[in-house]
Amino acid sequence: MRTKAVVCVVASLVFTLTVPNLGLSQSENGQSHAAVLIPATSMEFPEDIGLRAHTNHLILFDTRPGFVGTSPSGETPASLRGVYNLPSSGGSGVIAIVDAFDYPTAENDLNVFSTQFGLPPCTTANGCFTKVYASGTKPRKNCGWAQEAALDIEWAHAMAPNAKIVLVEAASNSFANLFAAVDVATQQILTNGTRGEVSMSWGGSEFSSEASNDSHFQNNGVVYFAASGDTGGANIYPSVSPSVVSAGGTSVNRDSNGNFVSETGWSGSGGGPSKYEPKPAYQSGVSGTSATQRSAPDFSFDADPNTGVSVYDSTSCQGLSGWLVFGGTSVASPSLAGIVNLAGSFSVSSTTELTTIYANRTNTSDFRDIVSGSAGSFSCAAGYDFVTGVGSDQGTSGK
Repeated sequence: MRTKAVVCVVASLVFTLTVPNLGLSQSENGQSHAAVLIPATSMEFPEDIGLRAHTNHLILFDTRPGFVGTSPSGETPASLRGVYNLPSSGGSGVIAIVDAFDYPTAENDLNVFSTQFGLPPCTTANGCFTKVYASGTKPRKNCGWAQEAALDIEWAHAMAPNAKIVLVEAASNSFANLFAAVDVATQQILTNGTRGEVSMSWGGSEFSSEASNDSHFQNNGVVYFAASGDTGGANIYPSVSPSVVSAGGTSVNRDSNGNFVSETGWSGSGGGPSKYEPKPAYQSGVSGTSATQRSAPDFSFDADPNTGVSVYDSTSCQGLSGWLVFGGTSVASPSLAGIVNLAGSFSVSSTTELTTIYANRTNTSDFRDIVSGSAGSFSCAAGYDFVTGVGSDQGTSGK
């Protein structure tokens, strides 16, 4: 049963929830010692719109004083591979993660995560991991954005264990600096002589001049992904760019023994018709999409913090560090980028990738149609919907 209490914790909102099946401790009355934290970096203020981006991660945490996560308690790479019918190895080329500010413990934390889950080591020494300062100068640290980066690099690596991971750090969370970092990320992929993916787990409310930035995502050899946002039924940019794969959110439902039962639309999944971006050709004739506007999301992945994923972050933030459970469509963006990398088709552009996704949307061996759940004023339905797009992934075909 959801508790409605809301309190402030160091510029962040906390919603107290009852959360089953995540391994968190239980009190005597059977209630979980868990709450969902909205980090300050995942909040948007009116003065930010059109100027600055926010992260899209939420944290499920143990509310007992002094609690430190010493072991994983959320979904793992292996547990979600089973849900999405994925192999345990594969991937190639480069997945570039774009985030703001510096994450000082990135390489260490990625390898704690890799060791815990039996993933290949991903280090600077073996050429798997690279950290790049987009402006040429190391940015200042920001622990909320460090949490975002931890989630992003770890779950891109989880889904495509043999791909190289490049973390590109923007000087700040201004759109100007983040789009400049996207350009650097693009060059990191292309100068490696390969194709790859860029994941952007950030965004902001739509603004009238947003389309002028779409050119940052229109480079041959790179497919761009972005989180659809964590406000159910509302869009963010760059997720709604026609040149970006919009990553929506689901809830993974398990029985008392941990067996996968079903997948439903997550109530926080962003989506809907864009205010400013017109309908792209790849959505033409797709029932459920807007008649005139770009519709988001495109497809989806687990994003409900109540069924969230395990992340390791040793950079302390608001008293939280170690093993944490993350949700939000920030989980979906790097994970879907990893899945598309794992598929190995390496589309020439985001538009080509999206054309492939929509062409295969009715193939049940490629996508799971999500028909239950709602977000904002939108409900899941057969076929395309504004909560989960064409559905969630199944295997590596049709991507």
